Amino acid sequence: METAEGKKRFSAKIAVIILCSGIAVIYFGVTAYFHNRFLPSTTLNGMKVSGKSAEWAEEMIKAEIDGYVLKLEERNEGEEEIRGEDISLKPEFGDSISKLVDKQNAFRWPVSFFVPQNLSEATMVDFSEEELEEAAAKLECMQKENQESPKDAHCSEYSSNGYEIVPQEQGSKIKKKALLKALKEGIAGLKDTISLEEENCYAKPKITSDNEELIQLVDTLNQYTGVVITYDEAEKTETLDGSITHEWLDVTDTQVSINEEKVAEYVDELASAHNTVFRKHTLKTSYGTTVDIVNGDYGWKVDKAGEKEQIIKDLKEGVSKKREITYERRGASRGENDYGDTYVEINLTAQHLFFYKNGSLVVESDFVSGNISRNYDTPTGIYGLTYKQRDAVLKGENYATPVDYWMPFCNNVGMHDASWRSSFGGGIYKTSGSHGCINLPRSAAEKIFEQIEEGDPVIVYTLPGTESAAVAAQEAAQVTALIQSIGEVTLESEPAIVMARKLYNMLSPKGQALVPNYDVLAASEAQLAALKAQAAAEAAAAAAAGTAQ
Repeated sequence: METAEGKKRFSAKIAVIILCSGIAVIYFGVTAYFHNRFLPSTTLNGMKVSGKSAEWAEEMIKAEIDGYVLKLEERNEGEEEIRGEDISLKPEFGDSISKLVDKQNAFRWPVSFFVPQNLSEATMVDFSEEELEEAAAKLECMQKENQESPKDAHCSEYSSNGYEIVPQEQGSKIKKKALLKALKEGIAGLKDTISLEEENCYAKPKITSDNEELIQLVDTLNQYTGVVITYDEAEKTETLDGSITHEWLDVTDTQVSINEEKVAEYVDELASAHNTVFRKHTLKTSYGTTVDIVNGDYGWKVDKAGEKEQIIKDLKEGVSKKREITYERRGASRGENDYGDTYVEINLTAQHLFFYKNGSLVVESDFVSGNISRNYDTPTGIYGLTYKQRDAVLKGENYATPVDYWMPFCNNVGMHDASWRSSFGGGIYKTSGSHGCINLPRSAAEKIFEQIEEGDPVIVYTLPGTESAAVAAQEAAQVTALIQSIGEVTLESEPAIVMARKLYNMLSPKGQALVPNYDVLAASEAQLAALKAQAAAEAAAAAAAGTAQ
């Protein structure tokens, strides 16, 4: 006898069988349905065809082709279109769509709900490629006047802000091959719209703002031009910065080099502004008169090669700094008078010198300078003491003279003691002077030697009117005697008169005032001129008479 529990189990089995059978019937029924239709979640060239037959898809495609327009989205919000009728667009299916349906596995229809299929078929339409090229050539975006070539990103010109990257410009130049390819694919897929930007139809810049070499170039240029060199040159302080240095930079591709010739030109200008060597100096003498010193090599002199190299080094280091110009030679002070207040003042006319140390007179002495009768004149000018030497031997042609204190300042010309002389000053130098050196009493030479330093200025000049009274009187007496010797004036008196005038003119105003018979010289010159005129007239008359005969 069957129990109640057994009956329940039997009923459950029957229910399961019925359910499974129902599911199977539904599954196979749906499978049969999709046997000649597209599976769920399927698109064909972007068109939804789920559950549709190949015939339906073909009819839909035919409907799309009829009146088909492909819209082109261009840069700068431009839009154009290609019409199907312009390219002889028509359907061409064959059995291609049916084959797509046949290839499906209808038994996988449940999976298709979760795994969409995007099918494509390029042979559904046909069009004239020649007509397409013609239509493309007529597009506004393809016209030459509407196409602007892209511009590469590049480095800007120098400005107060330095250098910057100028961004690339995309332009509007069309790549013809890329455009035709995009059009063919869009039409084959019956797309409504294509973006020329997304389809890569525009020519692109070769260099963009994120180009590493371009970034490095701009950084290097800004490093160089960002350096500020402040020259600490007292009243002539000046600044070298990018407003000047940017003109020195040469760029080849992305490499930067410093044009050394332009740096050298700047250093030349720097030297012209700050050099004082070989320039006129003025000195207010110990006599109260100001004289111009035009000779000599004392003063500030820029080391052009050294300064050029230092500038290049500073730029490459990229560090701003305050520094002094690189000098080859230095003066004692800045300003108009670069010799400062420690110097030797040598007056050749007076044969007298003064040595000032820090503005105080420490030595004053007569001396004997170069023998002018033998053309050993002591050179005038401003010089720096070359060096000083104890117990030197001065050598020259046919002499070797030992001295205790040797202080050269112009080649082999210098100051030294002269123990062989018993007197100094006056007019000794004119006929019994040195070979060009300044001969000093030993005591004066010793005092100067002890306090002078290498490089200290030595200023040598002439100052008419400062010779000693004795010398002026002596030279005036010589001229007076020469005038007296003229006597009766004849044509033969000319040499004596010319010599008297020359020697008189060489006298200082003080000496000229001591010549009592100057009026005799003037009268003699007038008489000589009259005699010469008379002789010339007589010679002319005689020549005329000879011609008449």
